[in-house]
Amino acid sequence: MKRQLLAAALSMGLTAAAVQAPAWAEDGLHEGKVKHVLLISIDGLHALDVANYVKSHKGSALDELSEHGVTFSNARTPANSDSFPGLLALVTGGSPRTHGLFYDYSYDRTIWAPDNRTCSGKPGTQMIFDESIDKYVGGVSQNVIDPDALPRHLDAQGLCSAFYPHDAIRTNTVFEVIKAERAGRTAWADKHPAYDLVNGRSGKGVDDLYTPEITNVGGFDNTISVVCTVQNDALKVAAVLNEIQGMNHEGTKRVGVPTVFGMNFQAVSVGQKLLMDNPGGGCAADTDPTINGQRGGYIDGLGSPSAVLAYGLQKTDDALWQFIRGLKKAGIYDSTLIIVTAKHGQSPINLEKLVKPGHFADLVCTVSNCKTSEGAKIITDAGNNCPAGPCGWVQDDDIGLIWLPDQSKTEPHFGE
Repeated sequence: MKRQLLAAALSMGLTAAAVQAPAWAEDGLHEGKVKHVLLISIDGLHALDVANYVKSHKGSALDELSEHGVTFSNARTPANSDSFPGLLALVTGGSPRTHGLFYDYSYDRTIWAPDNRTCSGKPGTQMIFDESIDKYVGGVSQNVIDPDALPRHLDAQGLCSAFYPHDAIRTNTVFEVIKAERAGRTAWADKHPAYDLVNGRSGKGVDDLYTPEITNVGGFDNTISVVCTVQNDALKVAAVLNEIQGMNHEGTKRVGVPTVFGMNFQAVSVGQKLLMDNPGGGCAADTDPTINGQRGGYIDGLGSPSAVLAYGLQKTDDALWQFIRGLKKAGIYDSTLIIVTAKHGQSPINLEKLVKPGHFADLVCTVSNCKTSEGAKIITDAGNNCPAGPCGWVQDDDIGLIWLPDQSKTEPHFGE
């Protein structure tokens, strides 16, 4: 009896651990039985979430996959636990030190601001690759990148050009490798057009990239509600189901099943973070009083999910079942390696232990005199007083990162 392969790396986030696979898995891989890889990121999911869910939901998709797969329980996300570094760890095998991208909002000393169309003056500005770079019509993202919203750089021809997310990548991605080495088809679905970054240095790594915007600048933000977030996830689920059947993500053209493909789920991450689900009633579909207006996250330090989070977990598990059934219908279940993982596991489980001290640049002046300390002034200027330009940047999301305005000051001066 053939067994479905599953690599479930769900500790703090990522498939980063190398663990000896069982003999049957090794044999299957060496014999070339794996023809397709379906990579699924359930953003925010912890190992504890999986253990609790499988224990309390016998017969669930996670239970099914865990029963017949391999669980890597000691995986870890990169220290700057967030979507960009997390996804790139999965598709490049590297860290920000190697692939070059720290966050969707960071800094680069070699680029210019979007409005500097001649790349004149000293380079260095914030590198923003979030929902703000979309093309919008009436507050609704068109699910494509607006080149005019991108930073500028000198391209290979020496021209001042738009700097796309994939231009920031210093390494290739697994999608590029599959295309170059196996001539395989690739596909990926994610939450922002900025996930163009998975294309890698070539800009052409993904044949079918689908990025329905989850957060519209000046428009509706799906992440105010776990229900509306599930609906946004469902767009990507439908795309993957089409791809499993050998179609493009829209289901309008037969192109063949991708060699490597997948998507991210956002509902669990949103369900973990909502202090109040659907405040103001912005998500018309979110009407269940057990969810609507209720607090998300966990109800105790043991990882017991709130009703809001439980909804996200259930709907995500339902979607996994759709993938399993779709693979079986297409006759490729036994030849598909399913990897269920998470870009990050950044949400705290015990909110009683959560402390948010504020922005790093603001705190510096409380421990140093920003009027007399050059170092303190540099940090506060970079963090607060320089929206664009070569004066450095302070990023303090999950960890603190500081880009100094003058990098030479970090060089060691031996003998002094």
